[in-house]
Amino acid sequence: MSIAALLAPITAEGGPVTLPAEGWMQGRTLYGGAGALVAYTAATRAFPDLPPLRSAQVGFVGPVGTEIATRVEMVRQGRNVAIVRSELLVEGSVGLTALWVFGTEREPNAVHPAPKVEPWPGAPEEYESLPVPPGNHFIARYDIRRAQDTSGPGAPLVRRWFRLREPEALDPVSTMILMGDTLPPGSMRAMQRQGPFSSINWSFNVLDPVATTRDGWWLAETASDHADHGYSSERLRLWNAGGQQVLAGQQAMAIFG
Repeated sequence: MSIAALLAPITAEGGPVTLPAEGWMQGRTLYGGAGALVAYTAATRAFPDLPPLRSAQVGFVGPVGTEIATRVEMVRQGRNVAIVRSELLVEGSVGLTALWVFGTEREPNAVHPAPKVEPWPGAPEEYESLPVPPGNHFIARYDIRRAQDTSGPGAPLVRRWFRLREPEALDPVSTMILMGDTLPPGSMRAMQRQGPFSSINWSFNVLDPVATTRDGWWLAETASDHADHGYSSERLRLWNAGGQQVLAGQQAMAIFG
């Protein structure tokens, strides 16, 4: 099922919808990036004249399946910045909540570009595609390739090249929302025993709302800044194929097992 088909039922009016979510599930819930994109799409269809997205805070409250309702409200409409809240409801309760900050472009006063990716991992074409996991898992939608020499236990950092196996006609911000939460947590490499993990939230800043890349390739990183007591504080970054950072994020993970 394409992302366009997944988003097609979302209306400006909100209310109950059935999502054709086959292929975008992660266990019993919609994959986090896809769920966030559904909430973002609900916000932009309810308020189509918003300026570009600059920042977001997404809370993964509970499992989000195929039967949901969307709810959107304008929290504040200023001269330059608009703040919109959108929620995905499951049986009347919030399954995902998101706060979106949209802002008009202004004459820059501070200019400080994010550093390019370091070390450079080499182009994605230099690596073979990783095996597709069994079952109807969202990760099968991606062509994923290594972007670091290490594997298995070690420093709590994961870097991968990836792109959609079937290109989608998405705007740059929608693409970054879909892609930005794809990788497992960096703390996976520091786990003392195998066990499940789950995203609690995801906050991110859009560094370039018109970002482009080559042949659909993006480079993603998740890195644990601190893991203990069953939780991990993760740093998420996304670069285009030229090594320019386009998204900067942070996430709280629950580590089980």
